[in-house]
Amino acid sequence: MDALAAYSWFGQLSVVVSVVAVCWTMVWQNLEHIRLQQFFARNFNRRARRLAAIVDPFLSVTFEEYEGGRIKSSDAFKEVRSYLTTASTRGVRHLRAESGGERDGGGGGDRLLLSMAKGEEVPDSFRGATVWWSADAAPPPRDAVPWSRASRAERRFYRLEFHESHRDLVLEEYIPHVRKQGRAIMVQNRQRRLYTNISREGYDDGWYEDVWTHVPFDHPKTFDKLAMDPEKKKEIIADLDMFRNGKEYHDRVGKPWKRGYLLYGPPGTGKSTMVAAMANYLKYDVYDFELTSVKTNTELRKLLIETKSKSIMVFEDIDCSLDLTGKRKTKEDEDKEDDDDKDADPRRGGKKDAKSKVTLSGLLNFIDGLWSACGEERLIVFTTNHVDKLDPALIRTGRMDKKIEMSYCDFESFRFLARMHLDEDVEGHELFGAARALLQEVNMVPVDVGEHLTRKSVDDDAGTCLARLVKALEKAKEEAAKPEAAQAAEEDEAKGIVAKDGN
Repeated sequence: MDALAAYSWFGQLSVVVSVVAVCWTMVWQNLEHIRLQQFFARNFNRRARRLAAIVDPFLSVTFEEYEGGRIKSSDAFKEVRSYLTTASTRGVRHLRAESGGERDGGGGGDRLLLSMAKGEEVPDSFRGATVWWSADAAPPPRDAVPWSRASRAERRFYRLEFHESHRDLVLEEYIPHVRKQGRAIMVQNRQRRLYTNISREGYDDGWYEDVWTHVPFDHPKTFDKLAMDPEKKKEIIADLDMFRNGKEYHDRVGKPWKRGYLLYGPPGTGKSTMVAAMANYLKYDVYDFELTSVKTNTELRKLLIETKSKSIMVFEDIDCSLDLTGKRKTKEDEDKEDDDDKDADPRRGGKKDAKSKVTLSGLLNFIDGLWSACGEERLIVFTTNHVDKLDPALIRTGRMDKKIEMSYCDFESFRFLARMHLDEDVEGHELFGAARALLQEVNMVPVDVGEHLTRKSVDDDAGTCLARLVKALEKAKEEAAKPEAAQAAEEDEAKGIVAKDGN
């Protein structure tokens, strides 16, 4: 019985060993098969590339629309696109048309910039070498979030092909030539724009080109149409000239080429029109930041990355945009909030998404931290009606380099507005002196003075316009006197009570 049991046990063991041996042999053979496949594949690909170089001796360089993991639109792509607006219009059957800059000093955007459409190819010559440019687009990545814009947007690119014998010429001379010419064409065809940030509800996919939307910037206000004390105006213009010509200075001292302006004063004193005049004088684009639609500090940085040089970044009514007067959060708290927002399901809205989480420290880092050096030749402008409500850290020197008070209408502003609106010298008019005297007693903002001086009908003349202004000033004087009279009556009554109690 014991011998039989032992025999049976050894029989089962042998079966198990046999099965293991067969399995191991199969695994080993497959491993060897995979290794051989990899070995032959590597050698085949290497030899195939060598053979292809003999059969097809052409190289290519691809310029994609985005770089840095799609975190930033590519400057090289834009330069190539601009270069091809001239090079690609020769002999191309299908063209793309885009609005361009001004034509002979006319309105913005009345020029059409033509470039080759997707699928087209165009040759170009450079120092005896012929190259070929083609425009194409890759389908969206399969791993993109299904509800994101990246899942629907093609990735555009330009491809440059050339013979390998021209490799050094193309890479070292032709491509730098294309980029330089492209930048020059971009300046020539530049259409100045007014940008605003889009509130992108429900997703964050890293496809950042569309975080800004824009319209042509055609604001007519210039410094010669701005009602302000002439000396103060000259001071501002001189400061802007110094900034525009300050590249060498900023490089020498190691400062980002930017400057902060704080415009403060009552509503209607011309803060927004001052921004327009600055933009027209410098010929800069304007980025109008709507902070209440920016969810996190991270999103604020994404907006900064996509702004261009030669621009003015405007934060209007900064005291109303965010709660910037409270206790500043630590870096750990801000990072935790940003991580919570990233982990949340983008498709599911919620109460916490309705409120911006941009913090004071996040805004300060945007203004003069490491991220502020992403670009150059930019002005940062804050406007506020209540400068006393702002955190001192936000407006200290170095962040807001120049502070400009936009005040009530004074005599110089009134004289300027009268000449501009009435189109004649009215200083000798009797009502001009009356209006001047009243402006010394009553606070009225320039926009209201200008409105009263504006002709309302064909029958209006200088006299009727000045009379309308004088009447408005007298009414304002009466309204201002009522609280003073009421306060004086209260004080007299209080004095009477005190005297009575004293008896």
